Amino acid sequence: MSRIGNKPITVPEGVEVKIEGQNITVKGPKGTLERNVHNNINVELKDGIINVTRPNDEPFNRSLHGLTRTLINNMIEGVSKEFTRELQINGVGYRAAKQGKTLVLTLGYSHPIKMDEPDGITYDVPNPNTIIVRGVDKELVGECAAVIRTKRPPEVYRGKGIKYAEEHIRRKEGKTGK
Repeated sequence: MSRIGNKPITVPEGVEVKIEGQNITVKGPKGTLERNVHNNINVELKDGIINVTRPNDEPFNRSLHGLTRTLINNMIEGVSKEFTRELQINGVGYRAAKQGKTLVLTLGYSHPIKMDEPDGITYDVPNPNTIIVRGVDKELVGECAAVIRTKRPPEVYRGKGIKYAEEHIRRKEGKTGK
């Protein structure tokens, strides 16, 4: 029995949900998201409550049940209030700046790294050591933050690099730390 998949999703005010066959469209004040649901999963909207059901208890259908419910819930949450991911930059001379719709990272390489904003994503740079990734699609926000982090992942000896704000870097002792 799926505990997550059986939870009903309440649609908040200001959010409009359309279900046409296996295609779900969610429109809200922050934007619009669209997703196709697998044929084995049934999605019903009744009186502002969305129920996700599966036809049987086969392992494949069971795995899709909770996943589909969570994806739909994330769509509704994203169009009503945006998802954000905060990154911090540590290191002498490492910094971020925003030029128009381009994020410019200075990370100790011989050249600055320039990254354009994808559709539906905005980069905020409140100070040179903080980057905030915002958007309505949770998957895309997480992916963009991960791509930024890969440009200079944090290293374990001095802690230099780009890390998530809530991430804790386990530090190692150097050679002289015996």
